[in-house]
Amino acid sequence: QILKIFVDNLFAIILLKQATAVRCLDMSASRKKLAVVDENDTCLVYDIDTKELLFQEPNANSVAWNTQCEDMLCFSGGGYLNIKASTFPVHRQKLQGFVVGYNGSKIFCLHVFSISAVEVPQSAPMYQYLDRKLFKEAYQIACLGVTDTDWRELAMEALEGLDFETAKKAFIRVQDLRYLELISSIEERKKRGETNNDLFLADVFSYQGKFHEAAKLYKRSGHENLALEMYTDLCMFEYAKDFLGSGDPKETKMLITKQADWARNIKEPKAAVEMYISAGEHVKAIEICGDHGWVDMLIDIARKLDKAEREPLLLCATYLKKLDSPGYAAETYLKMGDLKSLVQLHVETQRWDEAFALGEKHPEFKDDIYVPYAQWLAENDRFEEAQKAFHKAGRQREAVQVLEQLTNNAVAESRFNDAAYYYWMLSMQCLDIAQDRAQKDMMLGKFHHFQRLAELYHGYHAIHRHTEDPFSVHRPETLFNISRFLLHSLPKDTPLGISKVKILFTLAKQSKALGAYRLARHAYDKLRGLYIPARFQKSIELGTLTIRAKPFHDSEELVPLCYRCSTNNPLLNNLGNVCINCRQPFIFSASSYDVLHLVEFYLEEGITDEEAISLIDLEVPRPKQDNRQQEIANSSSQILRLVETKDSMGDEDPFTAKLSFEQGGSEFVPVVVSRLVLRSMSRRDVLVKRWPPPLRWQYFRSLLPDASITMCPSCFQMFHSEDYELLVLQHGCCPYCRRCKDDPGP
Repeated sequence: QILKIFVDNLFAIILLKQATAVRCLDMSASRKKLAVVDENDTCLVYDIDTKELLFQEPNANSVAWNTQCEDMLCFSGGGYLNIKASTFPVHRQKLQGFVVGYNGSKIFCLHVFSISAVEVPQSAPMYQYLDRKLFKEAYQIACLGVTDTDWRELAMEALEGLDFETAKKAFIRVQDLRYLELISSIEERKKRGETNNDLFLADVFSYQGKFHEAAKLYKRSGHENLALEMYTDLCMFEYAKDFLGSGDPKETKMLITKQADWARNIKEPKAAVEMYISAGEHVKAIEICGDHGWVDMLIDIARKLDKAEREPLLLCATYLKKLDSPGYAAETYLKMGDLKSLVQLHVETQRWDEAFALGEKHPEFKDDIYVPYAQWLAENDRFEEAQKAFHKAGRQREAVQVLEQLTNNAVAESRFNDAAYYYWMLSMQCLDIAQDRAQKDMMLGKFHHFQRLAELYHGYHAIHRHTEDPFSVHRPETLFNISRFLLHSLPKDTPLGISKVKILFTLAKQSKALGAYRLARHAYDKLRGLYIPARFQKSIELGTLTIRAKPFHDSEELVPLCYRCSTNNPLLNNLGNVCINCRQPFIFSASSYDVLHLVEFYLEEGITDEEAISLIDLEVPRPKQDNRQQEIANSSSQILRLVETKDSMGDEDPFTAKLSFEQGGSEFVPVVVSRLVLRSMSRRDVLVKRWPPPLRWQYFRSLLPDASITMCPSCFQMFHSEDYELLVLQHGCCPYCRRCKDDPGP
């Protein structure tokens, strides 16, 4: 019999009767189960309430229930320790002695005369519960003491069994935040009403790396897009293609784009480019091609793109420009119709011919082309061309600045012919600006000032070269005329770089050589009042002495004649370069500086320039000329050829009658002609300076029939025709304005 005795009660309570004698027994912690070891070494387990035999195990000599787990007991016998959980098979391990207690994971054994505590892992019973999917019981066993690996296994099994509570507790034990976040996410979704366990399990499998199982569950739950996204994120694109929707272009594009991103990340740029193009991600494809310098692929992409896709086309053109392929970049800009960027490209790559051609077709870009072109020319020391480019771009201020700098440099470097050319260009710039009424008066004043300076420097260049060079290319008469012209034309404040000493020295020297002794004496006297450089000192002192042995008069051959009043003028004229009698200004040749046989005349009020030309063209028939033929002007310049004519009628020329003036007057009386006089003139006898507005044209009539005069159509300077033709042949251009002989007139 097995009796239960209460210490405060005299009567014992019979719990169980059995046929064999009892050697050892123990009751579970809840007092609901009883384990008995009988004389046959058999362990019998009964349910106290129903007296039912639950199970029995052989080879037992002692037994003990686990005080912390109702369904776990251990018994010893035959040199083994046996642990049994619920109705699962026994777990056996070697142990000597008798079991006297079982608490948690510790078993207390009596061996001979000592009791020892043996630590027993609870992994085996825990796995037995796991095999039966009893996760809560397995968790209780694990709480008795198992390894971290066992805890993780319990957590995974519970998670796969969708026992999120147990799994959460187990993951907390191993501190796995990743899975805890997953469980938290699933719990939130369940709160929102999601009940699809396949979807939850698919998420679990994807976290565990069981991607194919997860994909199957996604598909089964009707969420193929999640399987597609999973495989895409994993770069398993071959598997992802199996889950594409029925030709959904968005999903296909997304898949190809991500595949291209992956190819780019693993350093497979060419494959990435092809994928991006097929996905329509042209910008990314262009970026890769540009970074790797693949010009051919860039232009292929640009040619395939539609012209409306401006962003990728612009990016394509930018990369092509960086990769030094301006031709392809220009093709791309043309396709876009972005002419402004095309102009900038031509300017940046210095493809000026293409830029100019574009500027001709689209004048609105003239400023964008010629200003950078002018700056580039200036940086490359091509200042004259830079000035013209600034002028063409309408940047008058910059054009004038360049010319002023060029002029100052030319004067400082004693390049007086260049200085004259630059001053002439400055004057023409000012005349161009003078068309603006607001600046008309100021600019016209500057125009006349720069014209005078240009004439002075042009003449002074010959004087400077004569005094500096060992040999002179000019005839003595020319040097004599130039020095006289300069002496009469110089203002009170001598322009920078012009030396009065050199002018007077040249004048004195050439006057003495040509027989103008009085003028030479005057020049030497003037030199005595100036500071003389040491290198001229000896020559001037010697000349001053020797001139005193010469007569005190000038050669009559050198005396200039006024062609209006036929007055012989002194070589030294206090009035300047005008006639002392009629005050008519002299017209000088720009090469020999002889006084030309021309008289300037003015139109009566009311006669326009166009009318005057038409009247001159309507010249009255003239008497027969001599056998000498008249030469006609060529296309590049106006050449006046005058031949003798025999006026059989003896009629007076109407123009000659207009040359008369009041004798003894101090004021200049210009020659003013009427329509009748204009009609009587021959076109071959008249030269016209056709100045642009706001200036009026200037008219000149030749008074000698034997000489031929040429006027440059650009600078309007007058020359003896033979001199002009020789100079043009020598230099290939006008000696004054440097206009090439092949250039068309203005």
